[in-house]
Amino acid sequence: MKDTVSGRMISEHLVEGEPSPGREIGLRVDQTLTQDATGTMVYLEFESLGLPRVKADLAVSYVDHNIIQEDARNSDDHRFLQSCAARFGVVLSPPGNGVSHHVHRQRFGAPGKTLLGSDSHTTTGGCLGMLAIGAGGVEVALAMAGRPYRLSTPRIWGVRLEGRFQPFVSGKDLILELLRRHSCKAGIGKILEFFGPGVAALDMSDRAAVSNMAVDMGFTAGVFPSDAVTREYLARNGREGDWRELEAGPGAAWDQVTELDLAAIEPMVACPHNPDNVKRAAELAGVEVRQVLIGSSANGSYRDFMVAAKMLEGKTRHPGVDLAINPGSRQTLQNVMAMGGLKLLVEAGARICEAGCLGCIGMGQAPGTGVNSLRTFPRNFKGRSGTKDDAVYLCSPETAAASALAGRIVDPRSRGAAPRVEHPARYSFNDAWLIRPPEDGAGVAIVRGPNVKPLPVLEPLAESLAGPVLLKVGDDVSTDAILPAGAKVLPLRSNIPAISEFVFSGVDEGFARRAREAGGGFVVGGENYGQGSSREHAALCPRWLGVKAKLAKSFARIHRANLVNFGVVPLVFADPADYDALAQGTALEIPGIRAAVDRGDAEVAVLAGGRRIAARLDLTPRERAILLAGGVLNHARA
Repeated sequence: MKDTVSGRMISEHLVEGEPSPGREIGLRVDQTLTQDATGTMVYLEFESLGLPRVKADLAVSYVDHNIIQEDARNSDDHRFLQSCAARFGVVLSPPGNGVSHHVHRQRFGAPGKTLLGSDSHTTTGGCLGMLAIGAGGVEVALAMAGRPYRLSTPRIWGVRLEGRFQPFVSGKDLILELLRRHSCKAGIGKILEFFGPGVAALDMSDRAAVSNMAVDMGFTAGVFPSDAVTREYLARNGREGDWRELEAGPGAAWDQVTELDLAAIEPMVACPHNPDNVKRAAELAGVEVRQVLIGSSANGSYRDFMVAAKMLEGKTRHPGVDLAINPGSRQTLQNVMAMGGLKLLVEAGARICEAGCLGCIGMGQAPGTGVNSLRTFPRNFKGRSGTKDDAVYLCSPETAAASALAGRIVDPRSRGAAPRVEHPARYSFNDAWLIRPPEDGAGVAIVRGPNVKPLPVLEPLAESLAGPVLLKVGDDVSTDAILPAGAKVLPLRSNIPAISEFVFSGVDEGFARRAREAGGGFVVGGENYGQGSSREHAALCPRWLGVKAKLAKSFARIHRANLVNFGVVPLVFADPADYDALAQGTALEIPGIRAAVDRGDAEVAVLAGGRRIAARLDLTPRERAILLAGGVLNHARA
């Protein structure tokens, strides 16, 4: 990683370990962010550590997911978060202010800084030349307490860009092309870093869309250099003083390199039900769409909305299309309005929603039965939209706008001349939208609604584990499948006993009941188990139901870390063919698991009836200590 942008940031923040592939290192964390769907747990976890104030240079709490207030629960959680922010020295971004990824890069992100967030798409910060990483909430709580963030040293995958995009092609098409070529798990254990002459042709909205979805290829982070484009962006936000040049040096050595000509990229669309099921928009011509959503997490930038507004100018959405605009932030909405874009969108028949995640997390905007939804969002896992049998396609704002007019997916290059977007010399912003904490929060009382329940008490790892296979699932199972989101479930994020009733509810409605009746057990998975969201509830809630270990062909990075952090043993088949030998209901036993973890054994025997299955214990010494303690909070308090 010598002389790469990512390598330099790792070196500057290294506080533990020696950075070589596969070895665990600890990094100093400059900034943290939380969002409300994960943040309530983060602040319960931070509070349990007994510290009066956060120790990171900056901590920001965003309310951007659970913003539909159909009863008191979300509002109560918001009051809890606001009181925690004041008590512990955290900046609060309240409901309507926008999605964390957009607000943070507009107001706080800075080149060369490390950012750890309890949202997997925290990787968006890489557009500024940050090392921005999504993690489980408990790891963010520990970073707020001044602890280093520990991870296995990632390899760095360099992508050399040359040329420039064709008209109507943008950053979303770039990341979808990479997903098409390399799959959703190609980046596990790696950082994605861009370099080369083509980087200068990408504006900040392009870079944000790419960095945002780097995690959807499995990458730990997606990093761009900090260059003249970065400096101009920070200057437009009144923060040129935060700029720092940060580019790869002449001796930069990436672990692998891919070359890509931006001019060769076409408008791309991810088809149901995974972000790597990608085809050219031209191949999908004629696919009818009834819903088009522009904005939210991946494409909620000023340029994203202005290019759509210009394409829709003087026209009206197709009568069969429900077109909605989800601004990435209040700042973006204000500036789009000031530059006339909002008027064009309204005149075109678009519904203007408040700034927030909304349909991206299934918080409203569920599509109708049997219809196709086209979205500029980062994920399209089955049922994530809130409609069980949905058909969600992902695309760029250009493709979305063109398709909203046609009522079907179209290649936007067929729509005439590409619009030209002008930016204000300086983006308008009101700092009073953010709520700063008092100098001393000792006298602030934390407000707890009836839905805010105490953290569960987790027992240390048992001497042996035994129980049935409660569920067997296939490859690329997402955390949405393990613990759904949506308007029905999200308000329970601060209530582990209640939300645990929904574990695997979209896959097997009887899972929670069966787990309780059996006194717990095991879950068996295929490749890339636990991809997607960083939600630690997908580890904690199965643990609450008695899941003692998960046995898979491979794990997604964040979910694997969350399992360890909540005392669930992540086991990997030594021989993937043994996956076929297990079925739901198979009785498993792992004798002497505690001693094996304590000794540092690399493998453990799983007894399945008369069959003996070897499973790998790929754990660092620190992870072994956490499992023995029953979880990272037990370990930290000890």
